[in-house]
Amino acid sequence: MKINKILTWLSTLAILISMTAIIPAGAKPLSDGGTRQIPASGTTSIRASAPGVVGIQQPEFKPNFETDEGNGAGSVDRPRPEFKNKHGIFPRRPLDAPKVKSINVAGSNPELVLSFDGLNHFDQRFGSNAGNNQFSLEPPDQGLCAGNGYVVEAINSVIQVWGTDGTALTGVGDLNSFFGYPVAIDRSTGEYGPDVIDPQCYFDPDNSRFIVDITTLYHEGTTSDYNGKNSIDVAVSNTGDPTGTWTIYHVPAQNDGTDGTPDHGCTTDGTTPGPCFQDYPHIGGDKYGVYISTNEYDLFGPSYNAAQIFAFSKNELAAHPALLNVTLVENLKLAGTPGWTVWPAISPAGQASRDANGSEYFLSTIAGDGSETGNPTGTARYIGLWALTNTRSLNSASPSLRIQSQVIKSETYVVPPKSDQKAGDVPMADCLNDTSDLFGTDPVFGNLGCWYIFLDPPASWQPEVETNIDSNDSRMQQVWYVNGMLWGSTDTAVNVSGDIKAGVAWFAVNPSMDKWGHLDGKVSKQGYLALANNNLSYPAIAMGTNGKGVIAFSVMGADYYPSAGYATINSNGSVGPIHIAAAGLGPDDGFTGYKGFEYFRPRWGDYGAAVTDGSNIWIASEYIGQTCDYQTWLYGDFTCGSTRTAYANWGTYISKIHP
Repeated sequence: MKINKILTWLSTLAILISMTAIIPAGAKPLSDGGTRQIPASGTTSIRASAPGVVGIQQPEFKPNFETDEGNGAGSVDRPRPEFKNKHGIFPRRPLDAPKVKSINVAGSNPELVLSFDGLNHFDQRFGSNAGNNQFSLEPPDQGLCAGNGYVVEAINSVIQVWGTDGTALTGVGDLNSFFGYPVAIDRSTGEYGPDVIDPQCYFDPDNSRFIVDITTLYHEGTTSDYNGKNSIDVAVSNTGDPTGTWTIYHVPAQNDGTDGTPDHGCTTDGTTPGPCFQDYPHIGGDKYGVYISTNEYDLFGPSYNAAQIFAFSKNELAAHPALLNVTLVENLKLAGTPGWTVWPAISPAGQASRDANGSEYFLSTIAGDGSETGNPTGTARYIGLWALTNTRSLNSASPSLRIQSQVIKSETYVVPPKSDQKAGDVPMADCLNDTSDLFGTDPVFGNLGCWYIFLDPPASWQPEVETNIDSNDSRMQQVWYVNGMLWGSTDTAVNVSGDIKAGVAWFAVNPSMDKWGHLDGKVSKQGYLALANNNLSYPAIAMGTNGKGVIAFSVMGADYYPSAGYATINSNGSVGPIHIAAAGLGPDDGFTGYKGFEYFRPRWGDYGAAVTDGSNIWIASEYIGQTCDYQTWLYGDFTCGSTRTAYANWGTYISKIHP
């Protein structure tokens, strides 16, 4: 009997070992040739502003305006991957939104040291050195970094530097010019420059360097048609002063076998070979490297491929050499499913993991909408933990990196609903609904009201209404690695006071490496943030070495116009009340929220930002910092005193917090 028990135990152990081998992917060495040398493309600086003349100038939008993630040629309906419930990590049916208690709103902000308006849509469209040669864009996204006495904000599609007292130290620079390209559109000639999207900013505390990265899509000559090529572009400051000179590198990233890229088998129609496209780049760093992760799609076709990682030596970047090594970690998989939004961790000085000769950690989620991960439910209770090891080898001529991943159990998270917002003045909607004869009448279309300024007839979209704003999906947002712990967050639906609203799920993950360099980890702490009758969206978490951190987000709903908010969080998982850093002054009134412009995905950022700076934390969130009525907007050059443009009224808000 005892022998039978031992045999049964050994059999059970063998099964458990087998299951363990399935879920955490083993260390995967990169193939030879994973490292390329990229020549420097000259130097740059943030140029002084020379604001343009305010007005409506067609085209106001990029002809290939990107209305959804992936597919740079425009929005397409991507086929969902074959549903494969890998190892039981996907729910068999959609999970319910978690029931969450509403958190209180604080009556004061004692930890808020400094705050000021960041870049807004007026700055993006008219306020940069590009003058009138910019398009109207939504969303702004949010690239923020701070260090060495400076704060840098990069958004779609401009950049600016402030001192830590909030004083602007540069004008507003357009990102096309900053990265050495022609302006987005030269309105005097009709020539188009490349599209630059999804900026991120990172301060390297070990070498005192600022690094900004983007994805760039190239055109056929000076036309608006894409030629298939795209790149991950990196600008690194030559010193610790971001107002000075930067060096630029353009890393080819179409991954179709051209320009030294590998061939990842992207297509134009599911069959015909075509270029890939690197979407949603995000940046992090450990002691040895800087890492940019992307989501790779067909550029002209319908499919998603997998997450990619572009790895750079931190010391080499700081030295801005003539030839820069870049190592591509290709086609990430998590338990047999494509990796998606694998967000690299940022480590403050002295905090990076030295396990396995240097380890950079990443977090991801597995819900999605099925188009990327194969999970059709939009819900999950697992997240992905990743480790890129032997990162110290990035300092050698031939880096030898290894990637591992593991699925770990977490609290439930669910793709959130759109965020409703408090009713207020929406002059663009009022204009599109105007049925007066402001511009006369037409025998076919009848009265030519205010809408005739913006659109060709017919006016079949009416009536427009104040929109509900996009609340993101369930992808992982910003990740920090501090005191041996990974901190991340995502948007989620929450059931708060009986209503389904957008809220925040946060995670503290304890990663570890055994003596053989194998990854293990678990969620140590987790929780939710929700506010009754309102929505919280686009969280960004940063944790200080003192165990005190901040979660930044936007707040909107029945009680708030879109506002910049935050909550403090401690390493023990204690979360404070919601603080309103800047209350919104009116509702979102942007063109992507109106059917007449044929986009109708009401965009509200793709991500926020929170970064540490010594014992302080800087945060930046999108909000609406202006309001005006229809008459003021219409007869005041559409800018309401230079606070917005004809097409959008978003803004960003930057705060310094001492938690």
